[in-house]
Amino acid sequence: MDQESIVYGCIKDVANLAGDVTRRRNNRDILLSLPRADAWPFLCQEMFAIPQVEVGQGNYQTEVMHFGASYQAVEYEWEQWLSKFEALLSQMYWVSATVHLETELSGTHTFVWESDGTSHVPGSGDPKVRCEWSHEGALAI
Repeated sequence: MDQESIVYGCIKDVANLAGDVTRRRNNRDILLSLPRADAWPFLCQEMFAIPQVEVGQGNYQTEVMHFGASYQAVEYEWEQWLSKFEALLSQMYWVSATVHLETELSGTHTFVWESDGTSHVPGSGDPKVRCEWSHEGALAI
């Protein structure tokens, strides 16, 4: 049986900046520039909830761009996945980002990025990640 990995999480940004659609437009354009899922890319458009440019009633104070995908044993290529995700974050406006990696053999890993200031601005430096690991299940005796 193949090993399945589930990757999911969200990127959060400020939603209530009056009249400022620049942030939402930039983030939308960056996510739309991802490849389609026709081939097997690590990150693709289809795995993201792509934000609308218009300010709507859907968000109170935070713009939440959630994502998720199922992979075959992506943990063996996890460094490449993280590198591509961080490259994506470097082009976006965001306050924080969280990625959960659920693996059958290695448990659940949570990766968190938080901006140094009030928010990350595209091109303002490399994001810093914090990783937490947990494993649930019975011990084999």
